Amino acid sequence: MHTVSRRDFVVVLTSAAGGLLLGCRMGDRSGAPPAAGAGSSPGFAPNAFIRIGTDGRITLVMNQIEMGQGMYTSMPMLLAEELEVGLDQVQLEHAPPNDKLYANPLIGFQVTGGSTSVRAMYTPLRTAGATARTMLVAAAARTWEVDPASCRAHQGVVTHAATGRTLSYGALADQAAKLPVPEKVALKDPKDFTLIGTPAKRLDTPDKVTGKAEFGIDVRLPGMKVATVAASPVLGGKVAGLDEAKAKAIPGVQQIVRLDDTVAVVADHMWAAKQGLAALAIRWDDGPNAKVSTSDVVQELDAASKQPGVVARKQGDAAAAIAGAAQKLEAVYQVPFLAHATMEPMNCTVHVRKDGCEVWTCSQVLSRAQATAAQVTGLPLEKVVVHNHLLGGGFGRRLEVDYVTQAVRIGKQVEGPVKVVWTREEDVQHDVYRPYYYDRIAAGLDARGKPVAWSHRLVGPSILARWAPPAFKDGIDGDAVDAAIHLIYDIPAIRVEYVRHEEPVLNTGFWRGVGPTHNVFVIESFIDELAAAAKTDPVAYRRALLGKAPRARAVLDLAAKQAGWERPLPAGRGRGVSLLYSGWDTYVAQVAEVEVSKAGEVRVHRIVCAVDCGTIVNPDIVKAQIEGGVVFGISGALWGEITLKNGRVEQSNFNNYRTLRMNETPTIEVHLVRNGEAPGGIGEPGTAVTAPALANAIFAATGKRIRRLPVKDQLRST
Repeated sequence: MHTVSRRDFVVVLTSAAGGLLLGCRMGDRSGAPPAAGAGSSPGFAPNAFIRIGTDGRITLVMNQIEMGQGMYTSMPMLLAEELEVGLDQVQLEHAPPNDKLYANPLIGFQVTGGSTSVRAMYTPLRTAGATARTMLVAAAARTWEVDPASCRAHQGVVTHAATGRTLSYGALADQAAKLPVPEKVALKDPKDFTLIGTPAKRLDTPDKVTGKAEFGIDVRLPGMKVATVAASPVLGGKVAGLDEAKAKAIPGVQQIVRLDDTVAVVADHMWAAKQGLAALAIRWDDGPNAKVSTSDVVQELDAASKQPGVVARKQGDAAAAIAGAAQKLEAVYQVPFLAHATMEPMNCTVHVRKDGCEVWTCSQVLSRAQATAAQVTGLPLEKVVVHNHLLGGGFGRRLEVDYVTQAVRIGKQVEGPVKVVWTREEDVQHDVYRPYYYDRIAAGLDARGKPVAWSHRLVGPSILARWAPPAFKDGIDGDAVDAAIHLIYDIPAIRVEYVRHEEPVLNTGFWRGVGPTHNVFVIESFIDELAAAAKTDPVAYRRALLGKAPRARAVLDLAAKQAGWERPLPAGRGRGVSLLYSGWDTYVAQVAEVEVSKAGEVRVHRIVCAVDCGTIVNPDIVKAQIEGGVVFGISGALWGEITLKNGRVEQSNFNNYRTLRMNETPTIEVHLVRNGEAPGGIGEPGTAVTAPALANAIFAATGKRIRRLPVKDQLRST
C-alpha cells in the first residue's frame, strides 16, 4: 500500500462558502499566496483544487487544459478513484491564471504540454482524493461516535457497516473541513482500482457532438465586433501603405487599426472584415529578409553542421572506434519547417478598458496570456482577467501567446469587445513553425555488422533558449537532443553533439514533440541503414541491440508479431519498423505497411503500434492519442513542408499544405502493454515514431532511402 506524507502533497483549505476545499501541493512554492477566500498554513501553496460543497457537488478546478487529448476525463478519473465517487459526480472548472497556485510541477509554471499532464498529476490528484475521503469518513465516524475503520465510503456516501447509517459527502463537508489533516493517507493498491485502467467514456464528448461545447472561437459578447488581420508576409517587415477609403466603403467595416507590422480590419462580422482586408491593397516594406529562400536556410545549416558542437552525450571514443571499424557509414538527414494548422484557427477576444482588461481565448499557457495582456496594456496582473476555453487543437501552437499580444494591441484601439480571428491563410503563413533541422550521423560496424560506435551531430535553433531560458543549459537544448541522448541501443561508443544555429527568417517553436519528431526519424532511419549494411532483418537487428532495454524489446516484439512482420507482401508493398524512447518515459514500436505505385505515390495501408506508457489511466484515451498522433505524423512525413521564397511562406491553406484525408487514413491498431510502471507521456509519441516507420517501409518496397522529409515527390519517376 502506498502512503503519502501530508508535507508532500495536501493542504486542506476552508472555503468561505463552506464545505471542504482541497489543494494539491506539487513541490515547494514557498511564499505563494493561498487561494482566494481560503486560508492555508504559511508558505504552503497548492496548484489544483478540489471543492466539495455542502450540496454534495464535487468540483475539480483543473490546471491542465483540454485540447482533444482527454484531459477532462483522465484527470477526474484519478480524483474519483481515491475519493470513492462516480466519474459522473465530478465536474470541472478551468483554473484561472496563476503560476504560484497552478504550476505544472514537471515544468515549473502553468502549462499544458510536453505530454506531462498525467505524469504530473497522477499522484497529487489521487492523494487529494484519498485525503478528502479519509477526512469525510473521519467526520462521519465522529458524528456516529464509532471507529472510522467501521465505516466505508462509496459513491459519495459514507456508510456505517454495523448499523447501515449513511451520510452524504455534502452533509459531511463542513465538519470534515474542521478536522486536522492526516499526516499520511493510504492510496489504493492498483489491484483494487475500479476506475483507473478502465475505458471510461469521455465526459466532453456529448457537448462536442451537440455543439454545446465552447471553444475560443465561439465566444459571443454583447456589442462585440470582429476583426481579421494581415501581418507582414516577411518576418521583420512593416506596413508601407494601404488604401483605407476602399476598405471603409465595404458595408459593415467599422475601423482600420494599423500597427507597425500588422493591419486589422474591425467590422460587424467576419465576412465584412475579410472583404475590407482584401480591399486595403496593403503595401509592405519587406525588410532584411526579403530575398531569403529555403535553399539559403539549408546552405547555412550545412555550413554549421561542419563545425563541432557542444557534447550532449559522450560514451567511449566514438571517433577512434569509427576510424578503426571494419565498415563505416555516414549520412545527412533533414527535416523541414512545419506548420501546426490546427482545426480551430488562431483567435482571441479582448475588451480593453482604462481600468482593466478581459481576455477570452484558448491557450496552453494561461498565465503567459495574462502576463502579455498586462504588459501591452500597462495594467497590473490583477486587473487582467483571462477566460480560457476548450482548444480546437494545440499541438504546441498555443504554447505561444503572439496571437493574444496582437489581439490586445488591436483591442486598445477599439471601443468595446473585439474578437480577432486569423484566416487559415494568415495562420499557415504566420505560424510558429517546427524548425528546420540538419543532422550528420555516422556509425562504425564490426565484421559481423554490429555497431561499435555512433556519432550524431544535430544542427538547429534552440526553442528552449527563447521559450524557457533556464532550461537551456551549458549550450544544450535538452528538447532538441531528447531522443538522441536517450539512445537505448547497446553501442559501446556514442557521441552526440548539438550545434545551435538560429533561423531568424521564421519564428520557430514546438510541434507535437519537436525534438523527438526529428531525432527519432534520423535515429531509426539510420539504424535501418545499419541493418541493411549488415544484411540483417531490421527487427532482428534492433532486438539484438536491446539487451539492456527489456521494455523496448517487448514493444518491438509485440508490434512485429501483431503486424505479421515475417509474412510476405505483394510487389510494391513494404513494411518498416521504428522504435521510440525519449524523455516522455514511454516506449512505442510501430510497424507501417505501405504501397508505392509505379508513379511514386505512397499509400499507407496499415499501422501497428505497441505501446508501453506504464500505468494506464484510460486505455481508450491512450489508443485515441496514438491514433491521432499517427494521422498527424503521416501528414507531416508524406507532405508536410513550409518553404520560403523571397522571404514569404509559399503555402497558404490545405490545398498546398496537405493533410491526410479520411479516405486515405490507414487501418491503425494499437496494442497496449499493461504494467505497474509510473505513467509516461502519450500525447506526442505516436507522431514522433511514424515518419521513420514510413520511410523504412518505403525502402523495403522500393530500395530507395528517404533521408529528407517530406517524402512528397521523391519517389516519382522522371
